[in-house]
Amino acid sequence: MNFLEEKILRNGVIKQGNILKVDSFLNHQIDVDTTRQMAYEFKRRFRDIEVNKILTIEASGIAIATLVGHLYDVPVVFAKKSETANSTDDKYVSKAYSFTHKRHNNVFVSRPYLSASDKVLIIDDFLADGEACHALIDLVHQSGGEVAGIGIAIEKGQQKGGSTLRAEGYRLESIAIIESMDWETQIIRFREQPQPPICNTHLKMG
Repeated sequence: MNFLEEKILRNGVIKQGNILKVDSFLNHQIDVDTTRQMAYEFKRRFRDIEVNKILTIEASGIAIATLVGHLYDVPVVFAKKSETANSTDDKYVSKAYSFTHKRHNNVFVSRPYLSASDKVLIIDDFLADGEACHALIDLVHQSGGEVAGIGIAIEKGQQKGGSTLRAEGYRLESIAIIESMDWETQIIRFREQPQPPICNTHLKMG
């Protein structure tokens, strides 16, 4: 069992409707040490690929993506879900359905921040049906860039997103993959994954 699976068992709460609440450490209150460990784990898993840009989607993926960007020393771009007064018309736009919020969102990235020369590592906190990931992939493809890999903190393995992305040929690495969870018993079962070599993930990132 890896550090993130242990954290989910200690602090995660299962809700009806196949919802896993991890807002005590991941997507509302952020446990910086756990986030740092995730960044190191993504860097380890993708150590053999060239990356010159990190892409995520607002809001919960930003913290993880920022620390991954620090390790790679590359820019981090996050796709926005809402227009603002200073939003540019010169942007790539895609559409994503949120499993958690049960609604479609237009997501966009301003054109200057993605280009055909980019080798993009996509980072996000959750993968369920894969809608957000496919929207980010679409944005990269619109720019002419390359999706170098996809890193996910928590994958719901009982839903179609992971299997679909792998069948499409994408390099997908999920730190924790949930095989099943039961809100009545609060039991979570994880998919077995190869164990990483022992290393010190508590070193300062600088």
